[in-house]
Amino acid sequence: MSLSRTVDSLSLGKIVVIREQLLKAQSAGQKVYRFESGDPSFSVAPHVLEALKRSADDGKTHYIPNNGIPELKSAIYDKVRTKNKIPINSENDIFVTNGAMHALFVTFASLLDEGDEVIVPDPMWTEVVENIKLAGGVPIGIPLRFENNFTYDISDIARRINSRTKAIFINTPHNPTGAVLSRNQLSELVALAERHNLWIVSDEAYEDVIYTPEGHCSIGSLASDNANKIISVFSFSKSHAMSGLRVGYIVTTNKLLHDRIPKLLRCTINGVNSIGQWAALAALNGGQLHLQVMRSEYEERRDLMVRALSGIDGIRIFEPKGAFYLWTELESTFLDEIGCSSADELSAALAANGLGSAPGDAFGETCANSIRFAFSCNTSMVREGSAVLRAFLMNDAQDALAGTSQISMAGGK
Repeated sequence: MSLSRTVDSLSLGKIVVIREQLLKAQSAGQKVYRFESGDPSFSVAPHVLEALKRSADDGKTHYIPNNGIPELKSAIYDKVRTKNKIPINSENDIFVTNGAMHALFVTFASLLDEGDEVIVPDPMWTEVVENIKLAGGVPIGIPLRFENNFTYDISDIARRINSRTKAIFINTPHNPTGAVLSRNQLSELVALAERHNLWIVSDEAYEDVIYTPEGHCSIGSLASDNANKIISVFSFSKSHAMSGLRVGYIVTTNKLLHDRIPKLLRCTINGVNSIGQWAALAALNGGQLHLQVMRSEYEERRDLMVRALSGIDGIRIFEPKGAFYLWTELESTFLDEIGCSSADELSAALAANGLGSAPGDAFGETCANSIRFAFSCNTSMVREGSAVLRAFLMNDAQDALAGTSQISMAGGK
């Protein structure tokens, strides 16, 4: 398939459509609850904001090295070796990207040949699958199940490996379910990949959004013989609430990718936003108290939303162990009772009433009767919106679906 036809086959995304609908309603004076989007509500830490201003004042607004400024790469090198315990060799194993999404685009474009298969979780953040397709690859979804805490079943993966399989993709903490892979599960994945000489691509964008008693383990720290076939992707967007500054990075010791990645960086962005990189440097070198502050706030928001949706007949909720999403499964009896034919229809009805969500079929092929609710918006919105959401699902759904119970209170966020 030609690249243009591949692009034509991509979706703009249901989450984007719902977001635009809510923003339009908000501008018209409707009260909306932004449960569709995974954008941290926090401002960047004061020392990061100061570094951002200082770099602009100092005129650091010109072209910078293609793979990232040396100061930031050096700080990332120290962080990756000490915090993530990934045994990289030098700063040359680090490539700064325009956020994690760009890192994934560059990774798959560097790695895949036409027809190569990549094993991915189903459900999964949509853009992962789309970037595999853009690179000419074929995503192979492995269904995740509630009874397995939405983590990979190694035997399911093993059954799908064939001569065309090139890589296994992992994302922990996981978007959209909030599942976290344990150290033992990651070790099993490493062993499986080594037996079949497969690559592992690890998206660790939510490494710092993780709840007690869970801990984050980077799969790159567990590799032995296959270490140079593990590619790790990180981001400042979630950990440091820097989503608009667009700074991420790729970590790989593989020499072939050392040759390919810089070419794609050059041809796609010609260097990441310069002042964003100086801000990222401050985020790593400055105080880290803001990480715990955000985690505590996210945990409070999670608990508010879990309590709000608990005990509703026909809705099964998975309490997230990381990230900031609440994944729910809807029984057909519940959908019938509220007069919806699908979770997609329910999500549309919620949006029409000012309640954001993301329908399950936006994340894969096996989760059509699921809905994701994000709790990354501010705590007051989560507290108020969760109560409105519960009332809608329990009492007002019929009237709202009929268009007689519009939530149209004045106000914005």
